[in-house]
Parts: sequence; structure tokens; C-alpha cells
Amino acid sequence: MMSTETIATIWAGLIAFAVMAYVVLDGFDLGVGMLFAVERGAEDRDTMVNSIAPMWDGNETWLVLGGGGLFGVFPLAYAVIMPALYPTILGMLFGLIFRGVAFEFRFRTETERGRKLWDFSFFGGSTLAALCQGLTLGGLLQGIHVVNRQYAGGWFDWLTPFTVLCGIAVVVGYAWLGACWLVWRTEGSLQHRARRQAQVLAWATLALIVAVSLWTPFLNATFMHRWFGWPGILLTSPVPILIALIALGFHIGITREHHLTPFLSALAVFVLCFAGLGISMFPLMIPPDITIWQAAAPRASQLFVLVGASVLIPLILTYSGLSYWVFRGKVKAGAHYH
Repeated sequence: MMSTETIATIWAGLIAFAVMAYVVLDGFDLGVGMLFAVERGAEDRDTMVNSIAPMWDGNETWLVLGGGGLFGVFPLAYAVIMPALYPTILGMLFGLIFRGVAFEFRFRTETERGRKLWDFSFFGGSTLAALCQGLTLGGLLQGIHVVNRQYAGGWFDWLTPFTVLCGIAVVVGYAWLGACWLVWRTEGSLQHRARRQAQVLAWATLALIVAVSLWTPFLNATFMHRWFGWPGILLTSPVPILIALIALGFHIGITREHHLTPFLSALAVFVLCFAGLGISMFPLMIPPDITIWQAAAPRASQLFVLVGASVLIPLILTYSGLSYWVFRGKVKAGAHYH
């Protein structure tokens, strides 16, 4: 029979997986939305949207799973994180909703002015959602002030230079993912422009990753020990080495005009960054003090929700895999999903 601590650890892994899946999957379609800022052609914008149309709403399922799991299995974490980061979470949800509305209505407007309005809304919602996700990550990493199991900070404790840096890093990183996605899924002049954008955004993303990584250990003694102490350095040191190797692979793939390699390289960098965060934080759920086991619900509640998750997660994986398989290949200009 599994102990409460073991089940809580399993659930922490499941939620981490759901959040990582959301980041790498929804990240590229948010990035495509942000690239509307530099793409002026109406037909090319339609192609960009059609490249993500079959997947974008399914990608956000992982966000629902992560948030629902946090509420059901780690109620203390949910009760602390929500008031501490409420403005950034609300901003993220507003951006996602606004982007979804713009996504559908831009195909149904009958005027050029209306199309431009919804295109700007699609760009704005995507950018706001990405920025707020970075601010939320930064606010969590820098620590939340808790007294007697309740949030004891102010409304704007989340707003610091570090969280702003994290927000910018996520925005640029998602734009990089979006450009790499377009390199893979489009062709012609649009693909050529996306390849140039991906090259620039890759180095900007890597520079921001370095900046965030150098700042993070100084936020918390646990982070410092994991990255520079013994034996924590044995776990953390492979992460930057692997990122450097993948960056080299990206450079080779993008300069040799590979189609899929740049996208896979960008995804791998995000996965490694997420792994680095996990290594830094474990077993903390809310830095600097609350662990996974302290934040967990009673064992019966964890088991009850775990039964549902054991059915739901395979279904989401199957649906997502089928969507990517059915809608594989290049998106042709003029071909409409709607």
C-alpha cells in the first residue's frame, strides 16, 4: 500500500508533466500569435493560423489538468498561490480567452478593418498570456510569504525585476517555438522568413535562459545548494551542458535548412529548462518553505483523483497524438481549416 507521501510525489510528477506538456505544446501556438506583429500579409497570416487550428484548443487541456490537479490534490498550494499571484493568473486567463475569441472571429469578419482588429487581438492575447505565464513562474520562484498556512504578502509582491525578466524570457521563448513550428509546417516565403526569425529568437532565448539561470540560485538557499553544492551539482550540471549541445544542433539544423530539427531542438531546450526547475525546487511546492507533502490533501482525496487521472491522461495523450498525425504535413496557402 502506497503511503501518503508516495502518492503526493506521484501527483507532483503528474502535475509537473501536465504543466510541461502545456508549455511545449501551447507555447508554439502562442508564439505563432505573437509573430503576427511582424507578418503583414493577410494570406500568410491565414496560413499561420491554419497551421495551429486543429491543435490549439487541445493543447490547453493540459493547463486545465494542471490547475485542476493542483486544486484537488494540493489545496494548500492552491490557496496560497492564487491570492499571491492572482493578477498574473487572471491576466493569463484573460489573454487566453481573448486570443480564443479572436481566433474564431477573424475568419468570420467581412471587412478589412474587422480582420485587422481581430488580428491585433490575436497577437495581443497571445502576448499577454505568455507574459503573465512568465510573471507567474518568476513570482513562484522568488518565493511567497506565508504565515500560518496563509498568504501574508501584498498585492504586488509578484512584481519585481526578476519576474519581469522571466516574463520577457517566456515571451521570447514562445516566439522562438512559434517560428520553429512555422519552419516545419509551412513553405515558400513564409517558411523563409520564419527561419530567419527563428535564428534571431534562438540566441535571444538562450541569452535570457542564461540570465534567469544565473539569477535563480541567489533567490533561495535550496536553489544555491542544488546548483553549486555537493552532491546537487551532479544532477544540475548536465542540464546546461545538454542545452549547449542542443543549441549547436539547432544551429546546424537551421543553417542547413532542415524542416523538423529546429522545432525539436527548441522543444528539447524547453524540456531541459523545465527539468532544471524541477531539480532546483524539489521537494518544495511553494518556495521557500512549503513542501509537496505539507501542501498535499488527505490520502483518500489523492487516491480518488488519481483514479480519474489514470483514465484522463491516456485519453488526452491519445487525442493529441491523433490530432498531430491526422493534420501532419505542410499547410498550403489558401487551404482553410474553418
